[in-house]
This record gives sequence, structure tokens and C-alpha cells, in this order.
Amino acid sequence: MKPDFDVAVIGGGPAGSTVASYLAKGGMSVVLFEAENFPREHVGESLVTATTPVLLEIGAMPAIEAAGFPKKYGAAWTSAETRTIDPLGYGSGPHDFRTAQIRFREREQPGVDRDYTFHVDRSKFDLILLKHAESLGAVVHQGVRVQHVDFDGDLPTVSARVGGRIVDIPVRMVVDASGRQTMLGNQLKVKVNDPVFNQYAVHTWFDNFDRNALNPANEEADFIFIHFLPLTDTWVWQIPITDTITSIGVVTQKQRFRQHEGTREEFFWETVASRPDLHAALEKAKRVKPFKVEGDYSYGMQQITGDSFLLIGDAARFVDPIFSSGVSVALNSARIAATDILAAHEAGDFRKARFTGYETKLRKAVNNWYEFISIYYRLNILFTVFVQDPNYRLDVLKMLQGDVYDDEEPKALAAMREVITAVENDPTHLWRPFLGSLTAPAAKASF
Repeated sequence: MKPDFDVAVIGGGPAGSTVASYLAKGGMSVVLFEAENFPREHVGESLVTATTPVLLEIGAMPAIEAAGFPKKYGAAWTSAETRTIDPLGYGSGPHDFRTAQIRFREREQPGVDRDYTFHVDRSKFDLILLKHAESLGAVVHQGVRVQHVDFDGDLPTVSARVGGRIVDIPVRMVVDASGRQTMLGNQLKVKVNDPVFNQYAVHTWFDNFDRNALNPANEEADFIFIHFLPLTDTWVWQIPITDTITSIGVVTQKQRFRQHEGTREEFFWETVASRPDLHAALEKAKRVKPFKVEGDYSYGMQQITGDSFLLIGDAARFVDPIFSSGVSVALNSARIAATDILAAHEAGDFRKARFTGYETKLRKAVNNWYEFISIYYRLNILFTVFVQDPNYRLDVLKMLQGDVYDDEEPKALAAMREVITAVENDPTHLWRPFLGSLTAPAAKASF
């Protein structure tokens, strides 16, 4: 049997479009199947600077710049807490952990040629990337859902529903970029729900929201803001979409959402009301989209590579998005995977061992993200202390830039781990009252 294409990519989101671009540029024949018709709405609207080298390498940056997306120069976090604490040696004098801010320009990052990234309307951003892959030679089919992949024959065969009938396409390699649909993860029964992060999100867009309402410095309105609520493990994102439209989302525990007896709109407003200043600012704005719910936020895979297949982006792993890691993991997993796939193509060998480099790098990077996020939930004041400590600020910023793919574990993670262990093991610790309810990251090595 001869293959119709070298590679079939399942999914046309950022991960799928990016890997298709790399592979098509590298001379491989690529077919991409996207179940929906673009443009389509999607959550995950704020990027980190680790996306910049990828967009430059595939040649998509001029189109992204031309789209006029708001530029993102940094990030900020606020808390409803009103107390200050002694930082216990992690700074000088009492520490005000109610706010923290970083600017990307504070640290140079390899391959990054500008001090900003973007906040994006994903319906437009994803379409740009998909059309770019097509312009490089990838054959793109929208509105075509892959039903199954058969690995039993000489070549993998992708079965897709096209116009009411099933079409079988033999290929040399399959890349699952199906996002949280996790097509191959479900087919192969390797998906593992995360026992630590069990979050839900309710989100919408508002017009004319005052982005400085919870911004004490009144200088960072173009940042992404994370507002922690005085509710256990609950926070709100604030992301500029246009000059006047802002994406607002509540992320909380699934249990809290399920126990609420009202509508998703009532849940949103009742949750936001725990921060009166935020509630008041949102009431003055105009909601311009229906409320949407995102569930099953975190999961891993027992296996992300095999003979003639691999998983990238959200199809491989998804972790709570508090540090805007989603699109960065999508693009960088595509970049790293493409390197191995192109080498496998040159060697004429698509066996699992060919993808060891990809698997090792992705596991290390996502595990670092995972622990960083878990530490923030377990004791978020620790994050603000380290952000403001000159000994660790740049190391924390490196994580927040998404620069996690090529080096060893960031030194700040080891230091944070030591501190939080001390707090969790000492009932009399000064920081003990500020602990969240999440446990240690037991699912760190889910794949």
C-alpha cells in the first residue's frame, strides 16, 4: 500500500497548524483534518513570549502583526487580601503580597526579538495560522472529523467522515493535534484525568470594562490580569481583546460549580461578587457574548508517542491555564515534534524510538509548568514573594515567558518547593493560614 500523504494532522488549532507549517516547509506532504469550520471561537486568548520564535520560524509573524491584536507587555496578579506579612528572609521588611507585576522586557529571551507578545481573538488568530499552513502546501480539510485511526496494517490509515461518507487515507505518520477532544488519547485509552487540578471556567466578553479598576499602578492596562478571589482556589482572568472589549473568565473548582443551583450567569455574578471592586466595574460594562463553560480542565496521557504517531498540544497534556501556557505549549510542542518527524522522514523510519527527543523535552517542560502552577495554587503568596525577590525574579520571569524547553529545572522551583513543604508540614507556620486546598502534584508524571 502506498501512502496518500506523508503525515496526517488531526486538528487545525494552533498546534496542528504549526506542525503542518513546519512539516510542509520541510518538504513533507501533509493533510490536515479540522472537524469545525473556521473561524470558530476558542478560549485561551493570551500568549507568552515563547510563542514568538515559533511564529517567526514558520513565517506567520507578519500576518499576526498585521491583524492588529493588542500587544501584551507583561502580566499582573491581584489579591483580595488586605494584610501584609513578614517575608521570613525572602526580601526586606514586611511584604505586601496583594499585587505582583512583571514585564517581559526585564529578561532577554533566546529567539525573541521584541518586548511584547499578543492578546488574541482566537477565532482570528487560529484562522491565520491555519491559512498559513495551507499557503505552505498543507492540504487542509475543514468540517471533516476523523473517526478512527487504524494502526494494524502496513501503514496507519485515517478514517474521516467527508460529506456523509467515510474515507480512508493511508499515511506514514499521524499527529494528533485534536486539542481537548483528545482523539487518539481516547481511542488508545491512555487519557488520565488529573487528580489535583479539577477546575471549571465560566467566561464571556465585556465592552467598555475599566481595565484599571483593580490596577493600583494604573500603568499596566495592556497586561493580562489574574485576580484572585477570597474563595478557595478561585480566580478571574482579565484579557484585552480589542481597544474596548475585554475577556473575563472565572476559574474555580468543579465541585463549587456543580453545587451551585442557579444558571451559569448567576454563578458567574455570585462568584465575582466576592471581589466588590471587580463586581462593580463589570456591572458598569456591557456583556457582548453569552456565558460559556469550559470543563475537564486538566489531564495527562500515559503515552504520547508510538510507532507512526505522536500527540501534541492539548491532545497530549492540558494544565490549568493560569499562566497562559496553552498556546505556548501548542506551538512549542509542534516545533519540537516537527524536528523529530522530519528526521524520521529523512531516515524512512517512523518507529517510536525516533520521537524520544520530543517526548523527553515535552515531559520536562510541562512538568515544570505543572509544578509551578500547583505551587501557586497551594500558596499563592509564595509566588508574589519570589516575583519581588531580586534573587529569584528573573528565574520566575523565565517561567512566565514560557522559556522552559531547553534547560534544567528552574532554580526558583526548587526553592519554592522547599518553602511550601515547610509551610505544609508546620501547623504553626506564619503562612499556614494562606494555604490553598490543592494537594501536592501527584500527577506530575502523567506521561
